[in-house]
Amino acid sequence: MHAAAAVVLWCAMGLIAYAYLFYPMLLWLAYAGVQVGRDWRYLAGRRNRRISAPPQLPGLSLVIAAYNEARYLPAKLANLRQLDYPASHLQVIFVSDGSDDATAEILRQAEGIELVALPQRGGKAQALNAGVQRARHPLLVFTDAATLLAPDALQCLARHFADARVGAVCGALEFQSTAESHRTEGRFWRYESLLRLMEARLGISLTASGALYALRRECWRPLGARTLLDDFLIPMRACAAGFAIRYDPEAQAVDFAAASVEGEFLRRVRRAAGSCRAMAALWRMLMPAPTRWAFISHKLLRWIAPFCLPVLLAANAILALAPGGAAGYRVLLAVQLAFYALALVGMRRRPPHPAPRLARIAYYVLAMNAAFVVGLVQVLAGRDQRVWRRPEEATQGTL
Repeated sequence: MHAAAAVVLWCAMGLIAYAYLFYPMLLWLAYAGVQVGRDWRYLAGRRNRRISAPPQLPGLSLVIAAYNEARYLPAKLANLRQLDYPASHLQVIFVSDGSDDATAEILRQAEGIELVALPQRGGKAQALNAGVQRARHPLLVFTDAATLLAPDALQCLARHFADARVGAVCGALEFQSTAESHRTEGRFWRYESLLRLMEARLGISLTASGALYALRRECWRPLGARTLLDDFLIPMRACAAGFAIRYDPEAQAVDFAAASVEGEFLRRVRRAAGSCRAMAALWRMLMPAPTRWAFISHKLLRWIAPFCLPVLLAANAILALAPGGAAGYRVLLAVQLAFYALALVGMRRRPPHPAPRLARIAYYVLAMNAAFVVGLVQVLAGRDQRVWRRPEEATQGTL
């Protein structure tokens, strides 16, 4: 038992460490090597490396799925009017997914908007399918109703499609956050954005943010009704078809972070359920070897890591409490217990005694890993999550 526990402990700890520490380090080394090579070629040839907008901007259909977004639409419509893209080349399609507030009415009164009003709510996948059916341009851009785009975001996305090898382009997302989310989700998102940037430089981009990404029309395939991770599945389909996926950090969008860890937890549960449903299909997809490495390291191992945490704790306890156990195992057990104790302290967030920053971060890390387990349980239980509710709705008991 002692030997088996030691093997389990080191395997679990190694997997977690690789997914969150060693993979980013390897990625950085590869990224640095590629960047040095590009800089050397630039110094030798002095050729402009920047991608510039083509002389003739391509036609673009902007597809926005909306459910009960009346509170966000005034800002969204004002933002669309500020976009620096020729109106003759831009089609804006809103799909109201069975909204029962003033969403459809607001959109009917808006100028330059095409509205697809679905009578019943069927989920985002169904709404996107309906929107793409209405699209008439060769490029599709997907964004959310609450997301605000930089004026030049569409031009930044469109310029990449001058290269016929490019099938999808992912934009960069920033969050307007509360003090709470800035200390937790904000820190994680900066780490995640750095990984995405390095993967993009290596040509192994995996996923987009649903807040902003573009797709070549020929790469589109209708989504299944139970699809949850459209921003992951759609670019991966383009990759499997032999097209390149790019990430443009200059194509910027702003979204609103969940106000609390609890709200972010609900979003992660939904994404976890989508990951579990899509896992088999994603694994079967044809990918170049470097992209497969990124998929395993950045996605698959992160999906496994939540199950390693209790295994690591149990194996560590067996080794630390065994007669004659090594002191190192006792130290490691103390570190793990301290982490879980911090997470419990971090659950307290209300004044006048808010939790310390380190405790909130520990709580966030534990909650996000727990979210994947909850998502898997919901999938195994057959719970249908194809419809999306904002965190503030769910925490009011409407999930």
